[in-house]
Amino acid sequence: MSTTEWLQNLAPSPQWLLLFIALISLIESLALIGLVVPGVVLITAAASLAGHYDLPIALVLLCAFLGAVIGDGLSFWLGQTQRQRIPSLWPFHQHPEWLERGTLFFQRYGVLSVLIGRFVGPVRPLVPMIAGMMHMRTSLFLWSNLGSALLWAPAYLLPGYLLGKTWQQLLDMPPGGKGWLILLASTVLALALMFSLLRHQLAREGWIYRQLAYSARRSRWQRGLWNALRSSRPSGEFPLASLVLLFISLPVLSGWTLWVLEQQGPLPMDRSLQALIDGIASPAMIQIADWMAEAGDTLGVIILILPWTLWLLYRRHYAALLHLSGGLGGIALANTLFKHLAERVRPDTPDYLSGSFSYPSAHTSTAVVLYGLAAAFVAETLPSRHRALAYWAAIIICVPMALSRLIIGVHWFSDLVGGALLGLVACALVRISYHGFATRPLDKPPWKVLSLITAALLVARIFWLPPV
Repeated sequence: MSTTEWLQNLAPSPQWLLLFIALISLIESLALIGLVVPGVVLITAAASLAGHYDLPIALVLLCAFLGAVIGDGLSFWLGQTQRQRIPSLWPFHQHPEWLERGTLFFQRYGVLSVLIGRFVGPVRPLVPMIAGMMHMRTSLFLWSNLGSALLWAPAYLLPGYLLGKTWQQLLDMPPGGKGWLILLASTVLALALMFSLLRHQLAREGWIYRQLAYSARRSRWQRGLWNALRSSRPSGEFPLASLVLLFISLPVLSGWTLWVLEQQGPLPMDRSLQALIDGIASPAMIQIADWMAEAGDTLGVIILILPWTLWLLYRRHYAALLHLSGGLGGIALANTLFKHLAERVRPDTPDYLSGSFSYPSAHTSTAVVLYGLAAAFVAETLPSRHRALAYWAAIIICVPMALSRLIIGVHWFSDLVGGALLGLVACALVRISYHGFATRPLDKPPWKVLSLITAALLVARIFWLPPV
């Protein structure tokens, strides 16, 4: 019996599977029970089976959405009706710090805590219950519950669903393909972890930052330079991580580009990875990659930044607006120059890309600049211990955006690497420049309103406007 047949024998029928997805989503969001149930593992496994059965993705997402809404609703009702008894219930009488942590989270983020909390493991089952305990208006909670579930369902189920659609191809992968796939995943994860760790260590609370500050105090010229870097801005803190990022990414970009130019064609790695992607790509993966392509083209980027641009204008954050616009305009110019320098042919050239070269990937570099700068600006408004969440969110968006170019077949893998490096160089330059021009800290934006407007505009762009 093959591995696939063994997995099929273990799987429930499609009708029961939809019920299981709804129940898992409900239980994971349910107070008390959700603390001990490995919901992420179960929902990923169920979504993989749904993909393998080729169940309609809309129906799968609807079941998960309804389960999540009901689970949070029951938790909110429990908090409203049992607020006096909850501290004495298991497990809170043994771990009162869990309630304290959830209460602080709710007090810090208010209405947004329901939206954010659904994606934060330690407080996910607690926030709706605490919202009920803290007398949050039922109508306000309802809208927050619906909005968060609408975002949670695709974010948690689509990766597992796509895995289920493609696991037969993964099991029947050509010789050497598994090695390339493992290397690709390991490289992306290692780079993300290294970036996150380095950013934290170069922030004010990091060990490397403290060591540099201690070293600077031992020398007059070092102390003068250090004080100059840290002075004159609202935050009083030079973006040291951006400076180090520039020193690392610029020479790596130069070396990588020279290597690509010397090859005069795709690298052996490019051909192997492209063959691997072609072997596992399914119609659903290609459709999602097409949507990402539309979200990342010129019109998509304009729509993504339009609401935030208007808010920055309204709040008179002209320095942030000019640097964001300059970063996007600069990366567009850099992409054009690099493409004409390399003149590298694409693996496939659809009509809307005729006359356009392959290296570097403009979608990748633009995504890195857009979401990287957004993460940096958002991190300014967050406590230091939560800033890593903004950067990890940017990474989680940029990686699929880049890999979608391989699924469509319009870029080689080395194009994605070049685009990512070029985007990091642009991000570092913009952040360093912004430090010299910012006159006041950024205000916290109205996340809920701007996010809903952006999502509505992006959906309209994907489904009703042609590619650009």
